[in-house]
Amino acid sequence: MTASPDRMVYDLQRVLEIARTLGAVEDLDCLLSRIVDSTTDLLDSERATVFLYDPDRNELISRVATGGQEIRVPADRGVSGETVKSNTTVNVSDAYSDPRFNPDIDRKTGFRTRNILSVPLRDYAGKLVGVMQVLNRLPGPFGRAEVELAEALAAQVGVALQRAVLLQHLAEKQEMERNMRIARNIQRQLLPEHPPRIHGFDIDGLSDPADETGGDTYDFLPLHDGRVTLTVADATGHGIGPALVIASVRAMLRAVSLQTCDVPSVLRSVNDLLYRDLGDASFVTCFFSVLDPRSEALTYASAGHGPILLYERERDLFTEVHGTGLPLGILEGSDYCGARTHTFRTGDFMLIPTDGFFEAVNGQGEQFGIPRIKQQLHADRELPARQMLANLYDALLHFTAGLRQGDDLTAVVIKKL
Repeated sequence: MTASPDRMVYDLQRVLEIARTLGAVEDLDCLLSRIVDSTTDLLDSERATVFLYDPDRNELISRVATGGQEIRVPADRGVSGETVKSNTTVNVSDAYSDPRFNPDIDRKTGFRTRNILSVPLRDYAGKLVGVMQVLNRLPGPFGRAEVELAEALAAQVGVALQRAVLLQHLAEKQEMERNMRIARNIQRQLLPEHPPRIHGFDIDGLSDPADETGGDTYDFLPLHDGRVTLTVADATGHGIGPALVIASVRAMLRAVSLQTCDVPSVLRSVNDLLYRDLGDASFVTCFFSVLDPRSEALTYASAGHGPILLYERERDLFTEVHGTGLPLGILEGSDYCGARTHTFRTGDFMLIPTDGFFEAVNGQGEQFGIPRIKQQLHADRELPARQMLANLYDALLHFTAGLRQGDDLTAVVIKKL
């Protein structure tokens, strides 16, 4: 039965009033609740559900439904699935006689569905963003007038949904960016505030993550007997996950180092702790060392970290030091007994970089490489450690010529005055 002209004008005015109300709501859940309430009232129905369409998973997701909880259904099944496939309104006058109707929800909830009006929701460009489903019109099955009214309302609802979803995504992005800034500040605070002051030595470090947070760290820990531990570590990947792993490794190294200064024992303990926490899901390369100012000797081991560059001034020679054991976290019970000791002489220095330095590439895909690092260090061998690092960093930026940084950049220089 077709509604009278006066009734049609009245109903369209109600649709416009609902549209104005929806335009003032920014929170998605509040908007969905308002749509459900307005729809059941406008169409004189018992229940309504608004499904959001997820094209990636081909699912319809209802976050708000009168008389029910969140519902997830495949977008190619049932009456709502037919609406998605046909992108048109589906009107079912007798639900239980329609083979597309799935009675499982009725059986679970005790509700009895009699008739269904399922309407596609489209954005301003006509792209499907969801389905509005109305159940059990109280006077009886939905007629032509109710279909037209529902489609008029759906035209407003689709655009309102698109706006709310975009605003929600923006808010989530801003919140994530805020959290990442906080994480970056915390990670920065975990880096040494200043290098250790050790008589006869000049030591400094540099770290620049590729993202807001990084998977690299360096650390200096003065011990009670005057010795100092020096660490450079690199967790696989970069971002928030590796940042959490590397923060844990730093804490483990510090805690174990205060109990023993034996380099192999420290690495063995941290390796086993990390493996128990992460299994084989992640690993960390780590250069760990203890510098004794009295003997001017550095005892060190490399858990898969390298190459490390050792420059001997007297011989004017670079030596590449490679890993002395497996990266941390790969295999429980790994042995790091291959620790080495270097006694520094005046002018000697050691560079401990992460792989972001020598693996950085330019626009032609050429790596910065170890030879360029050696060349820059040799040219700056008379400079303070901080300036050596700054010049190396600048040389790398010049080489990559503005390309996006592909990996975290961290390095420490230990130089004998």
